[in-house]
Amino acid sequence: MNALLLATTFGALGAFGVWAILHGTLAPVDPRLGDALDLLDGRLIRPVPQPGADRLGSWLHTTLRRPVSEQHQRLLRLTGRSIEHHYTLKALGAAVGLLAPLLVAALGGWFIDAGFAVVAVVSPFTALLGFFLPDLLLSAADHDITEDATEALLTYFDLVMLERLANQSGSQSLRAAASVSNITVFSLIRETLERARLEQRAPYADLRQLGRGLGLPALNDIADVMSLDESGASLASALQARVSELRDAHLTNAKLAAAEISERMTFFMVVPALVFAGFFLVPPLLRLLAG
Repeated sequence: MNALLLATTFGALGAFGVWAILHGTLAPVDPRLGDALDLLDGRLIRPVPQPGADRLGSWLHTTLRRPVSEQHQRLLRLTGRSIEHHYTLKALGAAVGLLAPLLVAALGGWFIDAGFAVVAVVSPFTALLGFFLPDLLLSAADHDITEDATEALLTYFDLVMLERLANQSGSQSLRAAASVSNITVFSLIRETLERARLEQRAPYADLRQLGRGLGLPALNDIADVMSLDESGASLASALQARVSELRDAHLTNAKLAAAEISERMTFFMVVPALVFAGFFLVPPLLRLLAG
């Protein structure tokens, strides 16, 4: 039984390795015409070679040609994780899900002489679960990722307001505040501002587009306020008022979320009280029913 299990495991790994080598070297590549046209029009960015382990994710993403949803793209941008790195995690999850049952069966067969017939059925399902596990974890962290990005954005707005009070122009205030930190939100804003500067145009439309892409509507509001600088309007008071409104709205949402959590915890507080009251009510009721 042990010899058969080991032969099956190493045979499967060897066959996969031979298939991967032959597929990577001999299989013809059929580029899609739509991707080629999008690449010529500038709507598609040519993939660059990825360093280290992300090459596996790049190869997997190119081979599967499975599109990434807009929601996952937004979350990946907010976390500063590339699509290739995400697919590397998916590949590692699938490999662990495939090999973990085989390893458990091998150890079980080595020590207690257990069978492994079920492993052949379980391994594909665990590999599929490991492949989609990064997607599930990313979706589960949607609220926390958005909350952290909003907090960082509000901090950025405070820095912009301070730069504006220091008599900087609108675009200068945005660039100076974005250069303070290297976290993901600041980096994305800094890249957007730098691209607009190189193209010699106002950055406010790009900031609105970035806010829509990241799902951060507060960035659109600040871009609208800062765009008033082109008309010569005074931005200090308007910017202070808008930042104060955004912080109050964020604090109100946080209080509502805390109230919902407190309401859900009320159920777990009531159940022990009901059980404790049942200890006193059930015996008299039983005596009444028996009498």
